[in-house]
Amino acid sequence: MKASIVLYTSDLRLHDHPPLRAAVREAEEVVPLFVRDPGIKKVGFHAANRAAFLADCLGDLDAGLRERGGRLVVRAGDPAQVVRELVGSTGAERVHVAAGVSAYARNRADRLRAALEGTGAELVEHEAVITALPPGEVVPGSKDHFAVFTPYHRQWSAQHLREPLGAPRKLSVPSKVRSDEVPRREDVEGISPGLARGGEREGRAKLADWRRDGISRYEDLHDDLAGDGTSRLSPYLHFGALSAAECVHRARAVGGAGADAFVRQLCWRDFHHQVLAARPAAAHEDYRPRGDHWRTGSDAEHEAAAWREGRTGYPVVDAAMRQLAHEGWMHNRGRLLAASFLTKTLYLDWRLGAAHFLDLLVDGDLVNNQMNWQWVAGTGTDTRPGRVLNPLTQARKYDPEGDYVRHWVPELRGIEGRAVHEPWKRPREEREGYPEPLVDLAEGRDRFRRAREQG
Repeated sequence: MKASIVLYTSDLRLHDHPPLRAAVREAEEVVPLFVRDPGIKKVGFHAANRAAFLADCLGDLDAGLRERGGRLVVRAGDPAQVVRELVGSTGAERVHVAAGVSAYARNRADRLRAALEGTGAELVEHEAVITALPPGEVVPGSKDHFAVFTPYHRQWSAQHLREPLGAPRKLSVPSKVRSDEVPRREDVEGISPGLARGGEREGRAKLADWRRDGISRYEDLHDDLAGDGTSRLSPYLHFGALSAAECVHRARAVGGAGADAFVRQLCWRDFHHQVLAARPAAAHEDYRPRGDHWRTGSDAEHEAAAWREGRTGYPVVDAAMRQLAHEGWMHNRGRLLAASFLTKTLYLDWRLGAAHFLDLLVDGDLVNNQMNWQWVAGTGTDTRPGRVLNPLTQARKYDPEGDYVRHWVPELRGIEGRAVHEPWKRPREEREGYPEPLVDLAEGRDRFRRAREQG
């Protein structure tokens, strides 16, 4: 075969990349293509933090391809039109792309297929590039997907996982194919000051460090807010700078309770993909409607704004929201607490919170973000939809000395120990302007439960 095209989307790497390996194997020349799709901005998924991290990933991918004799081809426009044009100019017979489950990814594949009609070129979608297992591979006997995690995890863990592929040693890109400049982080405005650096090299180095120094302690520390015992690999998984399948293999090679707990989190990621693959409307609609009449009006708007700004009066919630603003990332336990507070204590629509997270999260993944928000809101796959996480109880358990709060809420740094979690009990001068609580926790909980009973 003379030429093949690899359309990169959320799989920005060289290692363990089935579409790239297939193209290199079958064709004399390969066009590694990334299209800057204006449709991403139109559907509201463009965000400064992800744009900056994406630029890092594309620059690193281009550098890796050049080391192997190739280069990344960057174009702007509709992916279907760009691909059709390149098929015509290169004579490519196949276009390889990673399969996705979102409505946008599915629509893009349909448009690519339609654009290739009459060209003689074939679209090949590769499963298990973005996830460890294909979304439809693990299903219950009589249904199209698992609605509960535990039985899914049991079957998922028993499946054979393909072996990771190495990066190609060399490839050739047609010299006549032009490329736009590769985006640069420096050209993106409005990014969070503590945003991590992106790219496959960075991701692989973090994975190696994690396996060596962090994974063995993960079972004990993954909920420790101040200890920050999480892998912080989620942005690299979101952009595909790391392979989920390879991460599973690497973790299992280490073994132990920490590795098992980490693999379980990767399974949760696959679980959400299989749910959304079967129920694409769940990206915006309740997976399990509860008859909610979410609060609206000026009071609700004021409280939502205070939540976004990290000024709810509950320090652990505010610390999490301020970490999000500064880093474009939030500790997983913080995500649970912030989401529970918005949806159940304030009784505000989960979509408000999901949208704010997508505005800032560098790992803002439509699948996992929306499904996790629904899980916490009780409209998703949680088998205990009425549970309400008490921020005080959670803070005492997961930030017992208050170090996480003092780090992110500087107004309270003068309050020692766990007293920092209840600043309203301290003299005003010790709070340095920190606000009173928006709502009494018991009142918020009771309001939520009454609303659910009436729904």
